[in-house]
Amino acid sequence: MWEWLLPIFGFFISIAAALTGVGGGIFIVPLLTLFYDFEPVAAVGTSLAAIIITSVASSANYLKQKRVYVKAGLVLACSTAPGAYIGAAVTAVPLVKMWLGVIFGVFLIFVAFQMVYKALSTKPVKASMVVDPAFEGEVLGNWRKMLLGLFLSFFGGMASGLLGIGGGVVLVPVMCYALDFPIHFSIPTSMFIMIFTSIFGVANHVQLGNVNALYAVYLGVGSVMGAQVGAYTSRRLSSRGLSFVFAVMLIVASVNMILKNLHYI
Repeated sequence: MWEWLLPIFGFFISIAAALTGVGGGIFIVPLLTLFYDFEPVAAVGTSLAAIIITSVASSANYLKQKRVYVKAGLVLACSTAPGAYIGAAVTAVPLVKMWLGVIFGVFLIFVAFQMVYKALSTKPVKASMVVDPAFEGEVLGNWRKMLLGLFLSFFGGMASGLLGIGGGVVLVPVMCYALDFPIHFSIPTSMFIMIFTSIFGVANHVQLGNVNALYAVYLGVGSVMGAQVGAYTSRRLSSRGLSFVFAVMLIVASVNMILKNLHYI
């Protein structure tokens, strides 16, 4: 009956998703469970399907802005994609899903405060630059950094498949801290990686019967335009402002994860 509202919800959710690189699942999953009576696992699967559309739409804009490290993103996707598939499979084990969700939530609160501290202690930078092939080559050539990035990115993918959140809440901090990406590049690259992460997560959820394709398309219709707004706004913010916005989204995601997995919401 209220399906006509989904494109409107998708529009506003995708603005936040593209702006911060988190994917939007922290809003989509509660929306579907609370207002559309979805079972939690069906909300997670449908959320991931909608995130595919959001991530493709925002990545197209970010690629035009030349703010996506494509090669590094493809390498990290090799770790996030199987993580998402495994995370989706874990949704069939409620007790494991609950405790992993709580652990992820507590961890991300610490990450949020760390990002705020770093933003306050460094000079804000405008997003006037484009990707630097030399920097990307240096990162890819540093096997210690890449191994750490791949290891941590696996958990970003797992969070995506497990919780339907897209994985950006983990991927963005991983790129900022483990790989030294400026936040203006880690967010666009996160959205690019999310294309592959979400596809792999959805593949398992489809097999489990957890995806409502019609609702995912409704949300996706609105997200196409909203993602453009979010990607454009991201370019206008300084690194400090973007870090603050991302930290707020992390805290929202963390509290949502903890309360939902402890069955308070």
